[in-house]
Amino acid sequence: MTNPDSDAPVSAYEKPPADGGATDPRCVPQNLDGPPPVGDEITPPVYDEESQENWRFLFQRQMSMLPGRAGEAYLEGVETLGMGPREIPHLKDLSRRMEDAAGWRIARIPGLLHERDFFGLLSDRVFPSTDYIRRKDELDYTPAPDCFHDMFGHMPMLTEPAFADFYHLFGQSALHAEGVDRQSLERLHWFTVEFGLIRQDEGERIFGAGILSSKDEVQHALSDQVEKVPFSVDAVIAQDYDVWHLQPTLFVLDSFEQLETDFRAWAGDRGLLPDGA
Repeated sequence: MTNPDSDAPVSAYEKPPADGGATDPRCVPQNLDGPPPVGDEITPPVYDEESQENWRFLFQRQMSMLPGRAGEAYLEGVETLGMGPREIPHLKDLSRRMEDAAGWRIARIPGLLHERDFFGLLSDRVFPSTDYIRRKDELDYTPAPDCFHDMFGHMPMLTEPAFADFYHLFGQSALHAEGVDRQSLERLHWFTVEFGLIRQDEGERIFGAGILSSKDEVQHALSDQVEKVPFSVDAVIAQDYDVWHLQPTLFVLDSFEQLETDFRAWAGDRGLLPDGA
């Protein structure tokens, strides 16, 4: 989809909700006003009991649905990071464990970031994360970023070396992308990082954060209601999507090495990777 007044592709988040409602202001990207705190620089907030209860509810609900659905690398990542239902983890503790596993650190950010700030952090192997959790009336769904999605959804996969290397390449490439390449990268991010599936010996499994942190998506993703397409970069970048409803089409990787290798080849051909990457 393109803006009718220009040839620039329009982000899926710039499209209005399908029900005609207004866009949640928390979904409007913010610009950083300086370097965010990273790793041990992060001061943990003091969470009230309702916040801790919300984490416990969400963690236990999602984990109860993941056996037989979530990928092996994701479940191992939850253990590596030491996540559990008792309390919201501190970002600086998760950052230390993630750095030990795959060389990534965590930055605390105020909310949804402007893409240049977001990609700049990824290019330095720094994952941007919020540290506030959704409200009780948003436990089933929130359009805004929160620490449950960031921590539970994203961080376990950043302990998997091949996936972590792909995400680093993605951040580097996104800093150099213009025009249609930006739209291609947006689609690649959606259908891998957020809504990716992988084929294991036991069958198809979920590794995308947008599925794993959502009650409805985790039950929907492996069902017969979803068209599952073998992953290729060309197929993904040709696939449009809508962020406002359950996903009807998903792509299935053979391995995370495939993701890293195929993305590196595509980004290299498009001239998006810096020298030596």
